[in-house]
Amino acid sequence: MAAISLSLSPNPSFTTTTTHKPSHALSTPTFLKFPTVSPSTIKSLTYAPLPQTPTPRATFSTRAAASPTPSTTFHGLCYVLDDNIDTDQIIPAEYLTLVPSNPSEYEKLGSYALCGLPDAHSTRFVDPGKTKSKYSIIIAGANFGCGSSREHAPVALGAAGVAAVVAESYARIFFRNSVATGEVYPLESEVRVCEECKTGDVVSIELSESRLVNHTTGKEYTLKPIGDAGPVIRAGGIFAYAREAGMIPTLTSS
Repeated sequence: MAAISLSLSPNPSFTTTTTHKPSHALSTPTFLKFPTVSPSTIKSLTYAPLPQTPTPRATFSTRAAASPTPSTTFHGLCYVLDDNIDTDQIIPAEYLTLVPSNPSEYEKLGSYALCGLPDAHSTRFVDPGKTKSKYSIIIAGANFGCGSSREHAPVALGAAGVAAVVAESYARIFFRNSVATGEVYPLESEVRVCEECKTGDVVSIELSESRLVNHTTGKEYTLKPIGDAGPVIRAGGIFAYAREAGMIPTLTSS
């Protein structure tokens, strides 16, 4: 220990006498030793940007990407469904091996859309031998898209030509996947429109007015505003929206 002597004077000073104990230096284990490098052997690093090469854009929404200015009005035939349509009915698990980023497999997904519906649905959503449906708008009841989480569900509907689904309510994961992929607009109705429309009715959707018009019956229905999800879907999905907003860099070919 250190012994300290104090001299009492107008300018006190301290004298310290230190008695050193024998040191017990720890030896560094062999596996922690690093090679000694002299400063002369260290080369300065210079930054050189890597050449930018065009990178294929991986996106589910091939239909949305083809349209630079998506319409806010949809018009066509509607296909009516009831409550609790699950993702296995929308696209059975056996078709989940199809890769949406592959154009040919994207079309195949469309041909299988809603093929898992029970036999009680006598009207086929997609005619045999076709990849597109003549029904561009789906009207459904409550809890649409329930069941297992699979991005292929909204992708299959979009590949079949569906622009929007109008349901009383949605399973949360289907709603989020619809927005993330940019394939279909998941719109909510104020009332049970599925009980007032029939498959084959001619309908229109005005997104800006949050309104559904059944031209066959002459009735109009108020829809809940799509809100902040609208711009994401219009852009073609979450990644396309992030690029447009400058949230992630966009590679340009030289």
